[in-house]
Amino acid sequence: MATKNFDYETFAQNLAAQAQELVPQDFNDNQKLYVINTLGNFAMLSGKAIAEDPALNFNEEQAVTITQIIAEWSFHKSVDLIRSGIPQQFWDPVMQKIAYTIFEIAKQTFSQGLPHEQILELIEHHVKKSYTEALTELKNKGAIDEGLMEFAASQSNMDKMAKEMQQNQGANVVPGGQMPPVDNNSPMEFPKVDSKVLKLATVAMLFNKMNQDRVQTILNKFDPEDAQAVIKYMRVPDLAQRVGTANALRCLQEIKTNLPKNTEMTPNKVVLKLKKFASKYSSKELDTMLIRERIGVKRLVFNAIEGKYYDKIPPKVASIVATHLYDSV
Repeated sequence: MATKNFDYETFAQNLAAQAQELVPQDFNDNQKLYVINTLGNFAMLSGKAIAEDPALNFNEEQAVTITQIIAEWSFHKSVDLIRSGIPQQFWDPVMQKIAYTIFEIAKQTFSQGLPHEQILELIEHHVKKSYTEALTELKNKGAIDEGLMEFAASQSNMDKMAKEMQQNQGANVVPGGQMPPVDNNSPMEFPKVDSKVLKLATVAMLFNKMNQDRVQTILNKFDPEDAQAVIKYMRVPDLAQRVGTANALRCLQEIKTNLPKNTEMTPNKVVLKLKKFASKYSSKELDTMLIRERIGVKRLVFNAIEGKYYDKIPPKVASIVATHLYDSV
Protein backbone atom coordinates (compact mmCIF):
# COMPACT_ATOMS: atom_id res chain seq x y z
CA MET A 1 0.00 0.00 0.00
CA ALA A 2 1.11 3.57 -0.57
CA THR A 3 2.53 5.60 2.35
CA LYS A 4 -0.15 7.68 4.01
CA ASN A 5 0.34 11.12 5.54
CA PHE A 6 3.72 11.66 3.88
CA ASP A 7 3.70 15.12 2.35
CA TYR A 8 6.76 14.56 0.20
CA GLU A 9 6.43 17.84 -1.70
CA THR A 10 6.58 20.01 1.42
CA PHE A 11 9.29 17.80 2.88
CA ALA A 12 11.48 18.10 -0.22
CA GLN A 13 10.95 21.86 -0.33
CA ASN A 14 11.98 22.17 3.33
CA LEU A 15 15.13 20.15 2.70
CA ALA A 16 16.07 22.35 -0.24
CA ALA A 17 15.41 25.50 1.81
CA GLN A 18 17.62 24.28 4.66
CA ALA A 19 20.36 23.36 2.19
CA GLN A 20 20.65 27.01 1.10
CA GLU A 21 22.43 27.84 4.37
CA LEU A 22 24.77 24.84 4.08
CA VAL A 23 26.12 25.26 0.56
CA PRO A 24 29.83 26.25 0.64
CA GLN A 25 30.18 30.01 0.61
CA ASP A 26 32.97 29.88 -1.95
CA PHE A 27 30.59 28.48 -4.59
CA ASN A 28 29.26 30.88 -7.22
CA ASP A 29 25.51 31.37 -7.71
CA ASN A 30 25.29 28.73 -10.44
CA GLN A 31 27.05 26.14 -8.30
CA LYS A 32 24.91 26.90 -5.24
CA LEU A 33 21.75 26.63 -7.32
CA TYR A 34 22.87 23.28 -8.71
CA VAL A 35 23.39 21.80 -5.24
CA ILE A 36 20.04 23.06 -3.97
CA ASN A 37 18.08 22.01 -7.06
CA THR A 38 19.73 18.59 -7.23
CA LEU A 39 18.93 17.87 -3.59
CA GLY A 40 15.37 19.11 -3.95
CA ASN A 41 14.68 17.22 -7.17
CA PHE A 42 16.00 13.89 -5.93
CA ALA A 43 14.18 14.28 -2.61
CA MET A 44 10.97 15.05 -4.49
CA LEU A 45 11.32 12.11 -6.90
CA SER A 46 12.21 9.58 -4.23
CA GLY A 47 9.52 10.83 -1.88
CA LYS A 48 6.92 10.61 -4.61
CA ALA A 49 8.00 7.08 -5.56
CA ILE A 50 7.79 5.90 -1.95
CA ALA A 51 4.52 7.66 -1.16
CA GLU A 52 2.63 6.58 -4.27
CA ASP A 53 3.97 3.10 -5.03
CA PRO A 54 1.34 0.58 -3.84
CA ALA A 55 3.92 -2.21 -3.98
CA LEU A 56 5.92 -0.62 -1.14
CA ASN A 57 4.80 -0.88 2.45
CA PHE A 58 6.83 1.78 4.22
CA ASN A 59 5.39 3.79 7.07
CA GLU A 60 5.76 7.56 7.27
CA GLU A 61 8.91 7.42 9.40
CA GLN A 62 10.64 5.06 6.96
CA ALA A 63 9.61 7.20 4.01
CA VAL A 64 11.02 10.31 5.71
CA THR A 65 14.28 8.54 6.56
CA ILE A 66 14.87 7.19 3.05
CA THR A 67 14.14 10.57 1.48
CA GLN A 68 16.38 12.24 4.04
CA ILE A 69 19.29 9.91 3.27
CA ILE A 70 18.97 10.55 -0.45
CA ALA A 71 18.84 14.30 0.16
CA GLU A 72 21.90 14.34 2.39
CA TRP A 73 24.04 12.24 0.06
CA SER A 74 22.83 14.30 -2.92
CA PHE A 75 24.07 17.36 -1.09
CA HIS A 76 27.49 15.93 -0.27
CA LYS A 77 28.22 14.32 -3.64
CA SER A 78 27.04 17.31 -5.69
CA VAL A 79 29.45 19.43 -3.63
CA ASP A 80 32.19 16.87 -4.31
CA LEU A 81 31.49 16.97 -8.04
CA ILE A 82 31.68 20.75 -8.17
CA ARG A 83 34.93 20.80 -6.21
CA SER A 84 36.37 18.08 -8.44
CA GLY A 85 36.57 20.37 -11.47
CA ILE A 86 34.65 17.93 -13.69
CA PRO A 87 32.76 19.84 -16.44
CA GLN A 88 29.14 20.57 -15.52
CA GLN A 89 27.67 18.64 -18.47
CA PHE A 90 28.76 15.43 -16.70
CA TRP A 91 27.35 16.24 -13.25
CA ASP A 92 23.78 15.03 -13.82
CA PRO A 93 24.65 11.49 -15.04
CA VAL A 94 26.89 10.96 -12.02
CA MET A 95 24.28 12.25 -9.58
CA GLN A 96 21.50 10.19 -11.19
CA LYS A 97 23.57 7.04 -10.78
CA ILE A 98 24.19 7.81 -7.11
CA ALA A 99 20.56 8.68 -6.34
CA TYR A 100 19.29 5.54 -8.05
CA THR A 101 21.77 3.43 -6.09
CA ILE A 102 20.75 4.93 -2.74
CA PHE A 103 17.07 4.48 -3.51
CA GLU A 104 17.45 0.81 -4.45
CA ILE A 105 19.73 -0.07 -1.53
CA ALA A 106 17.48 1.80 0.91
CA LYS A 107 14.39 0.00 -0.35
CA GLN A 108 16.06 -3.38 -0.02
CA THR A 109 17.58 -2.83 3.41
CA PHE A 110 14.50 -1.25 4.96
CA SER A 111 12.29 -4.01 3.53
CA GLN A 112 14.62 -6.60 5.05
CA GLY A 113 14.43 -4.88 8.42
CA LEU A 114 18.20 -4.54 8.79
CA PRO A 115 19.61 -2.66 11.82
CA HIS A 116 19.70 1.09 11.31
CA GLU A 117 23.47 1.46 11.54
CA GLN A 118 23.97 -1.42 9.09
CA ILE A 119 21.68 0.31 6.60
CA LEU A 120 23.75 3.49 6.86
CA GLU A 121 27.00 1.58 6.39
CA LEU A 122 25.68 -0.28 3.33
CA ILE A 123 24.38 2.91 1.75
CA GLU A 124 27.68 4.70 2.36
CA HIS A 125 29.58 1.78 0.82
CA HIS A 126 27.40 1.75 -2.30
CA VAL A 127 27.41 5.55 -2.65
CA LYS A 128 31.20 5.55 -2.75
CA LYS A 129 31.21 2.58 -5.10
CA SER A 130 28.71 4.09 -7.55
CA TYR A 131 30.54 7.44 -7.44
CA THR A 132 33.83 5.74 -8.29
CA GLU A 133 32.20 3.68 -11.04
CA ALA A 134 30.64 6.79 -12.58
CA LEU A 135 34.00 8.57 -12.59
CA THR A 136 35.66 5.52 -14.15
CA GLU A 137 33.03 5.48 -16.91
CA LEU A 138 33.77 9.13 -17.69
CA LYS A 139 37.47 8.38 -17.86
CA ASN A 140 36.95 5.33 -20.09
CA LYS A 141 34.84 7.44 -22.46
CA GLY A 142 37.60 10.03 -22.68
CA ALA A 143 35.50 12.71 -21.01
CA ILE A 144 38.10 13.18 -18.25
CA ASP A 145 41.68 12.04 -17.79
CA GLU A 146 43.01 9.76 -15.08
CA GLY A 147 44.40 12.61 -13.02
CA LEU A 148 41.05 14.37 -12.85
CA MET A 149 39.32 11.06 -12.08
CA GLU A 150 41.63 10.43 -9.12
CA PHE A 151 41.23 14.00 -7.85
CA ALA A 152 37.45 13.77 -8.11
CA ALA A 153 37.46 10.44 -6.27
CA SER A 154 39.43 12.01 -3.42
CA GLN A 155 36.75 14.62 -2.71
CA SER A 156 34.63 13.99 0.39
CA ASN A 157 32.46 16.77 1.74
CA MET A 158 31.13 14.26 4.27
CA ASP A 159 34.61 13.89 5.79
CA LYS A 160 35.15 17.65 5.69
CA MET A 161 31.94 18.34 7.60
CA ALA A 162 32.75 15.60 10.12
CA LYS A 163 36.03 17.37 10.94
CA GLU A 164 34.30 20.72 11.17
CA MET A 165 31.90 19.26 13.74
CA GLN A 166 34.78 19.20 16.21
CA GLN A 167 34.85 22.99 16.10
CA ASN A 168 31.23 23.08 17.24
CA GLN A 169 31.72 20.99 20.37
CA GLY A 170 30.12 22.61 23.35
CA ALA A 171 27.54 24.55 21.33
CA ASN A 172 23.96 24.08 22.52
CA VAL A 173 25.00 21.45 25.06
CA VAL A 174 22.08 20.15 27.07
CA PRO A 175 22.61 20.61 30.85
CA GLY A 176 23.60 17.44 32.64
CA GLY A 177 24.76 15.78 29.44
CA GLN A 178 21.27 14.56 28.56
CA MET A 179 20.78 13.73 24.92
CA PRO A 180 18.44 16.29 23.31
CA PRO A 181 15.40 15.18 21.36
CA VAL A 182 15.99 15.10 17.62
CA ASP A 183 13.24 16.00 15.20
CA ASN A 184 13.51 13.56 12.30
CA ASN A 185 11.16 15.75 10.31
CA SER A 186 13.98 18.30 9.98
CA PRO A 187 16.85 16.05 8.88
CA MET A 188 18.98 18.64 7.12
CA GLU A 189 19.35 20.91 10.15
CA PHE A 190 22.76 19.48 11.12
CA PRO A 191 22.05 20.47 14.76
CA LYS A 192 25.03 21.82 16.71
CA VAL A 193 24.71 19.61 19.77
CA ASP A 194 27.43 18.11 21.96
CA SER A 195 29.41 15.93 19.57
CA LYS A 196 30.62 13.66 22.37
CA VAL A 197 27.07 12.98 23.55
CA LEU A 198 26.00 12.03 20.04
CA LYS A 199 29.04 9.83 19.51
CA LEU A 200 28.41 7.97 22.77
CA ALA A 201 24.76 7.52 21.80
CA THR A 202 25.81 6.22 18.39
CA VAL A 203 28.19 3.77 20.07
CA ALA A 204 25.26 2.65 22.24
CA MET A 205 23.24 1.95 19.07
CA LEU A 206 26.06 -0.26 17.79
CA PHE A 207 26.46 -2.05 21.13
CA ASN A 208 22.76 -2.91 21.22
CA LYS A 209 23.37 -5.14 18.18
CA MET A 210 26.51 -6.84 19.54
CA ASN A 211 27.17 -9.78 21.82
CA GLN A 212 26.88 -8.36 25.33
CA ASP A 213 29.99 -10.16 26.63
CA ARG A 214 32.03 -8.45 23.94
CA VAL A 215 30.33 -5.13 24.74
CA GLN A 216 31.39 -5.41 28.38
CA THR A 217 34.95 -6.18 27.36
CA ILE A 218 35.04 -3.03 25.24
CA LEU A 219 33.35 -0.91 27.91
CA ASN A 220 36.02 -1.93 30.43
CA LYS A 221 38.48 0.07 28.32
CA PHE A 222 36.29 3.19 28.36
CA ASP A 223 36.55 6.10 30.75
CA PRO A 224 34.15 5.16 33.62
CA GLU A 225 31.92 8.17 33.06
CA ASP A 226 31.72 7.51 29.32
CA ALA A 227 30.97 3.83 29.95
CA GLN A 228 28.08 4.75 32.26
CA ALA A 229 26.74 7.17 29.66
CA VAL A 230 26.82 4.48 26.95
CA ILE A 231 25.02 2.01 29.25
CA LYS A 232 22.39 4.65 29.97
CA TYR A 233 21.82 5.32 26.28
CA MET A 234 21.58 1.59 25.53
CA ARG A 235 18.49 1.51 27.75
CA VAL A 236 16.68 4.23 25.80
CA PRO A 237 13.90 2.40 23.89
CA ASP A 238 13.72 4.90 21.01
CA LEU A 239 17.45 5.62 20.79
CA ALA A 240 17.72 5.35 16.99
CA GLN A 241 14.82 7.76 16.50
CA ARG A 242 16.18 10.28 19.00
CA VAL A 243 19.66 10.30 17.47
CA GLY A 244 18.28 10.55 13.93
CA THR A 245 19.70 9.28 10.67
CA ALA A 246 21.69 12.41 9.82
CA ASN A 247 23.34 12.56 13.24
CA ALA A 248 24.14 8.84 13.26
CA LEU A 249 25.65 9.02 9.79
CA ARG A 250 27.88 11.95 10.68
CA CYS A 251 28.94 10.43 14.02
CA LEU A 252 29.82 7.09 12.44
CA GLN A 253 31.87 8.94 9.83
CA GLU A 254 33.63 11.01 12.50
CA ILE A 255 34.33 7.94 14.67
CA LYS A 256 35.74 6.11 11.66
CA THR A 257 37.85 9.11 10.65
CA ASN A 258 39.39 9.44 14.10
CA LEU A 259 40.06 5.79 14.84
CA PRO A 260 43.68 5.35 15.97
CA LYS A 261 45.95 3.86 13.35
CA ASN A 262 47.75 0.60 14.19
CA THR A 263 51.29 1.56 13.27
CA GLU A 264 52.70 -1.72 14.57
CA MET A 265 50.84 -3.93 12.07
CA THR A 266 53.49 -5.17 9.63
CA PRO A 267 52.75 -6.96 6.33
CA ASN A 268 53.75 -10.24 7.98
CA LYS A 269 51.29 -9.67 10.83
CA VAL A 270 48.56 -8.83 8.30
CA VAL A 271 49.20 -12.13 6.51
CA LEU A 272 49.10 -14.10 9.77
CA LYS A 273 45.89 -12.41 10.89
CA LEU A 274 44.16 -13.00 7.56
CA LYS A 275 45.32 -16.63 7.47
CA LYS A 276 43.80 -17.16 10.91
CA PHE A 277 40.58 -15.52 9.74
CA ALA A 278 40.42 -17.57 6.52
CA SER A 279 41.21 -20.86 8.27
CA LYS A 280 37.70 -20.93 9.71
CA TYR A 281 36.03 -21.07 6.30
CA SER A 282 36.00 -23.07 3.11
CA SER A 283 36.93 -21.46 -0.21
CA LYS A 284 33.26 -21.32 -1.18
CA GLU A 285 32.32 -19.63 2.10
CA LEU A 286 35.11 -17.08 1.66
CA ASP A 287 33.92 -16.31 -1.87
CA THR A 288 30.44 -15.65 -0.50
CA MET A 289 31.68 -13.46 2.36
CA LEU A 290 33.90 -11.38 0.08
CA ILE A 291 31.48 -11.07 -2.84
CA ARG A 292 30.87 -7.35 -2.18
CA GLU A 293 34.49 -6.50 -1.48
CA ARG A 294 36.77 -4.86 -4.02
CA ILE A 295 39.13 -7.00 -6.04
CA GLY A 296 42.10 -5.67 -4.06
CA VAL A 297 40.62 -6.91 -0.79
CA LYS A 298 39.96 -10.33 -2.29
CA ARG A 299 43.53 -10.57 -3.55
CA LEU A 300 44.82 -9.48 -0.15
CA VAL A 301 42.94 -12.34 1.52
CA PHE A 302 43.72 -15.09 -0.97
CA ASN A 303 47.39 -14.07 -1.20
CA ALA A 304 47.56 -14.27 2.60
CA ILE A 305 46.19 -17.81 2.51
CA GLU A 306 49.24 -18.71 0.42
CA GLY A 307 51.51 -16.92 2.87
CA LYS A 308 52.07 -13.92 0.61
CA TYR A 309 51.40 -10.23 1.10
CA TYR A 310 49.51 -8.33 -1.62
CA ASP A 311 51.75 -5.26 -1.84
CA LYS A 312 49.34 -3.22 -3.97
CA ILE A 313 47.57 -2.29 -0.72
CA PRO A 314 49.52 -0.11 1.78
CA PRO A 315 50.20 -1.85 5.12
CA LYS A 316 48.10 0.64 7.11
CA VAL A 317 45.08 0.04 4.87
CA ALA A 318 45.69 -3.72 4.85
CA SER A 319 45.82 -3.77 8.64
CA ILE A 320 42.44 -2.04 8.85
CA VAL A 321 40.96 -4.55 6.37
CA ALA A 322 42.46 -7.47 8.31
CA THR A 323 41.13 -6.19 11.63
CA HIS A 324 37.68 -5.54 10.14
CA LEU A 325 37.42 -9.03 8.68
CA TYR A 326 38.85 -10.73 11.75
CA ASP A 327 36.59 -8.85 14.20
CA SER A 328 33.47 -9.33 12.05
CA VAL A 329 33.35 -13.09 12.72
